[in-house]
Amino acid sequence: MELHSTLPAAEKIQHGSQDYRLAIIALFFGSLAAFGTEYCVQPIIPVFTETFNLTPATASLAVSFGTGGMACSMLLIASFAKRLARKRVMAAALIASAILTILMSLSPDFIPIIGLRLIQGILLAGFPALAVAYINEEFDVAIIGAVVGIYVSGTSIGGLVGRVLLSTLTDFFSWRTALLIFGILYTVIGLAFLILLPKPKHKLEKNGNIAGWHEFHHLLTNRRLVGVYLIALCIMGSFVCTYNFISYVLLAPPYSLSQTAIGFVYALYFLGTAASTIMGTLADRLSNGPVLCISILCMLAGALISLGAPLTVKLSGIGLLTYGFFGAHAVACGWAGRLSTSDKARISALYMFFYYIGASIIGTFGGPFLAIWNWPGIIAFITCILCVALLIGIWLMRTDKRDPTNHPST
Repeated sequence: MELHSTLPAAEKIQHGSQDYRLAIIALFFGSLAAFGTEYCVQPIIPVFTETFNLTPATASLAVSFGTGGMACSMLLIASFAKRLARKRVMAAALIASAILTILMSLSPDFIPIIGLRLIQGILLAGFPALAVAYINEEFDVAIIGAVVGIYVSGTSIGGLVGRVLLSTLTDFFSWRTALLIFGILYTVIGLAFLILLPKPKHKLEKNGNIAGWHEFHHLLTNRRLVGVYLIALCIMGSFVCTYNFISYVLLAPPYSLSQTAIGFVYALYFLGTAASTIMGTLADRLSNGPVLCISILCMLAGALISLGAPLTVKLSGIGLLTYGFFGAHAVACGWAGRLSTSDKARISALYMFFYYIGASIIGTFGGPFLAIWNWPGIIAFITCILCVALLIGIWLMRTDKRDPTNHPST
């Protein structure tokens, strides 16, 4: 049975074709802009703390309101998924969110910033949910894992470029100038995405039903799918929590790094670029369960290594955690679309709902742990969460042996 779309195999995008090259370029740069926009404020959370006289937990709301807006919007996208034009909605999400970044650079206070971030998250949600749906519907089933890996690698580079460049521009100019430049750059990328991405061939149900609770309930009765969703919540929450607060540790003695140097810490995202492609391809060749569990173990090991005092040890731990996160996300994201014959956009939207709920809740709740126990408090917090993710992953791996839909040969 074809699990990805009703599009005939001969009409799907094949590896090496012209449409394949254009789609890969568009999806890569689109994800770069989307996630660069979503997380560009993360490295300047300490700057917001100083500028607006905020606590770390309050300043981190600049990230959490964006991810929270995305999470809520995902349910609306899931409801209308069968009617949404994949390409047009993704392009609109990129362009609108870039314009809001320009407006944030003009904000006189912190409250308007988090308000704009909420709206930005709501609008931007259309990109990740429909991008994964587009991949599942338009690409040949044999290369979906690899394509999702490439797409996720764009998210890691987007996060890297956004954080490094914004930190550097903030040091040399100001955070306002940095956000202004970013908004203009991402607007250009959004327009290029609209031009390059091949027109979808998968037929939308223009008169398709609007999903009600019973349809979401149907997806949530799939225990294995829910397991993947909960893993997404845990790994994303742990990852965002780590990067939300590591800058406070590195800006303080004994490290006393500059804002520019903090930005270059995000160069560790290059490891995520490699991990998403490698692990996504490996999941195509083997099976998802073992690759997912290995990735979560990498996150756990990296978190514990980061407790080391020397800067090189701490950064090595953060790097391993980053590698594990992007590997786990690539595998889980691709696997979700294979676990149900339901509409792929709804499956993806619910995945992203759990994913961003984790970012919003866990990413902010780390603040009190940092205030009371410093970095060891953050690591204790996310270690508990990652252990839950690992247990779910082990359960999925065991049930996977009895279900052939996970394996690439089917």
